Amino acid sequence: MSRFWSPIVHELDPYVPGEQPKGEKQVKLNTNENPYGPSPKVLAAIQSYDGDQLRLYPDPDAGDLKQAIADYYDLSRQQVFVGNGSDEVLAHIFHGLFQQSSPILFPDISYSFYPVYCGLYRIDYDLIPLDDALAINTADYVRENGGIIFPNPNAPTGRLLSLEEIEQLLKKNTDSVVVVDEAYIDFGGETAIALVDRYPNLLVTQTLSKSRSLAGLRIGFAVGHVDLIEALIRVKDSFNSYPLDSLAIAAGIAAFEDKAYFDETCQHVIRSREMVETELVQLGFDVIPSSANFVFARHQREDASVLAEGLRAEGVIVRHFKQMRIAQYLRITIGSEQENQRLIKVLNDLITD
Repeated sequence: MSRFWSPIVHELDPYVPGEQPKGEKQVKLNTNENPYGPSPKVLAAIQSYDGDQLRLYPDPDAGDLKQAIADYYDLSRQQVFVGNGSDEVLAHIFHGLFQQSSPILFPDISYSFYPVYCGLYRIDYDLIPLDDALAINTADYVRENGGIIFPNPNAPTGRLLSLEEIEQLLKKNTDSVVVVDEAYIDFGGETAIALVDRYPNLLVTQTLSKSRSLAGLRIGFAVGHVDLIEALIRVKDSFNSYPLDSLAIAAGIAAFEDKAYFDETCQHVIRSREMVETELVQLGFDVIPSSANFVFARHQREDASVLAEGLRAEGVIVRHFKQMRIAQYLRITIGSEQENQRLIKVLNDLITD
């Protein structure tokens, strides 16, 4: 600690990102990256990019990317906000929409960046417990609040809320913003973007890091009523007018132009997830039904931390959370076929030894 820090810095409990291990031989199944590369159209856009443009500032509005997203979802450009990864988009949401007189609400087991944002922006919040099956019950959120946010599918559980459940919550919560964080929606869910024209308090966030394989470029976006988008723009332009570089904008546009590749790779991940779930069950795991590109599972006999360390010793990295309710679970990213096979083989060796 330093005496030169601002007082709030002493109080912060920063987010800890998933480990990025060094070493080419490791099977990295801990950060929910896509095992398949970006669309060939994305790579072509990057390769053909005019390097001389790098001396110029990018479009601060990223208007062409906004238009590509708007066209994809049949919206107006004014309903779209873009940022440097969905984490930055979420940060602006917390700063611009959630600093209210009542506490905001989010699940007790959820994306662990949410309480970090609350600490940074001094936002009061209440944790809403998942039920005994580690599922979100939307009825628990029908109470006074300064805003509601939850991932769908939830992370790290992978459980999905139906569009009907989300709409029921919106109908009973009209006086504050509801944010649906859809980082993993493309792996088995139906996006709530279909509801934004009917509910002016709904904001939906997504990322190009997962289903579009662009985690290294940092592109995220939010979709909602123009009044909500305007609030985010005002915060953004008071923080960083140029959050997306011109190369990322070009790549993002290309990603939305290749729906065939997007659909194909998402289906590959879904089929692989189903196979991994079957294999894990045969090894004695209880697996929570997942609509994401990962599974959340606990073994009926073996300790999760012991399994995680055993996997690591064999070069397979998965995510183990120490939070009490989920300390016996492992979150396992769906990898390539070879990576998935390696995972199952090492688990089989660990469990049968």
